[in-house]
Amino acid sequence: MRPPKPVARPDKVSLRRYLRLFRQDLLSAQPQRLYRAWMAEFRTPFFRSYLINQPDLIRTVLKERPDAFPKSGRISEGLRPLLGQSVFLTNGAVWKRQRRIIDPAFEGGRLRDTFPAMVDAAQACVDRLGARVGQELECEEVTSHAAADVIFRTLFSVPIEHEVAAQVFDKFRAYQREQPLLNLAAFVPVPNWVPRFHSRKTRQTARQIRRLIGRLTAERAAAIKTGTAPDDLATKIMTTPDPETGECFDTQEMVDQVAIFFLAGHETSASALAWTLYLMALYPDWQEKLAEEARPLDVSDFSSMPRLKLSRDVFREALRLYPPVPMMVREATCPERFRDRNVSQGSQIVVSPWHLHRHERLWDNPDDFDPTRWSTENGKKCQREAYIPFSAGPRVCTGAGFAMVEGPLILSMLLCRYRFETIEGKTPVPVAHLTVRSKDGIWLRLVER
Repeated sequence: MRPPKPVARPDKVSLRRYLRLFRQDLLSAQPQRLYRAWMAEFRTPFFRSYLINQPDLIRTVLKERPDAFPKSGRISEGLRPLLGQSVFLTNGAVWKRQRRIIDPAFEGGRLRDTFPAMVDAAQACVDRLGARVGQELECEEVTSHAAADVIFRTLFSVPIEHEVAAQVFDKFRAYQREQPLLNLAAFVPVPNWVPRFHSRKTRQTARQIRRLIGRLTAERAAAIKTGTAPDDLATKIMTTPDPETGECFDTQEMVDQVAIFFLAGHETSASALAWTLYLMALYPDWQEKLAEEARPLDVSDFSSMPRLKLSRDVFREALRLYPPVPMMVREATCPERFRDRNVSQGSQIVVSPWHLHRHERLWDNPDDFDPTRWSTENGKKCQREAYIPFSAGPRVCTGAGFAMVEGPLILSMLLCRYRFETIEGKTPVPVAHLTVRSKDGIWLRLVER
């Protein structure tokens, strides 16, 4: 049995139908040939897009010449109401300054420092599920709650039950479902002064989330001034000066950054964890292997994490099959020549982890779930050249190391206590919202061990 993936559309459809499919679901709008193509061209009346799967082209765009291929503003438009000028959307000197301030918070011993908060959030998730044994669970809801709890505990030292944290979580769930990944500005050239086609509800929800985050940020700024702030990620980021200018983030800038920390650290982790739990239910032998691996360990001890090898390989394989961010879009700032094709300035360069991770000419058995692949020659080669769940190069996700501890930790703690079983007739269908989620949720039955 293979893990589910969307049914690809026919190779040729009208532009009108393609745009309609694109807005409904980024994944099923793409043709099957992209799982074999090294490069594909898409034409619209206003610009050209090129999807690249060839590893050396991806290396050029993401690692070797990233300044020549900044993030595309077309994709930014869909996220701007919530994220403002966050590090996820900016380019050039602004982005480099933001990374100089943010990166130190995730370096070295900081991961060990935040680990106890991760454990507390994971244990809280295990305890909450105790009242739902024998029931059918919507796992995206469960993992969203757990991942949001991790973010608030590590960032602001408050649990998800905190008044403001709970409101942010509730508002964000609404935003995630109502905001498509792309809006009309992604397809039509629109001057900066023209309204950006966001629904009134989307704008209102984004304002409410940012207002709540602003409240937490202002409270933390006041605590920093009085010397009473806890030593967590928010304090670290807000007190780290740019080594080149000596300036720290102001309150508005910090709101932008917290918004992306919540999106990247909660939304993506929730997606990855939910799909991992589904895979464990689909392959119960692997579920038992992970439970046996974790059972003799004290996973609340940071030094135990390297011994969760199977859990890490399973989580890595889930990220391959269901990368939370399915596509990344860059823009060519000058004319290029890719695979004997002229790529004009302003063209959109699409790097798709979804297609790259399942590429039929790169991976052995690309659609199969096989955590042992990471110890094979093919798996090791592909991990170096064709595996980018956290992007790559200078713009690699700051929290990649954070996520690779959080995922196996929560997974191991859940599987030590519970078994997850599939439910007949409820096979999830992957779709792209802000991240790769299931069309109708991921439903599993919870059984206590």
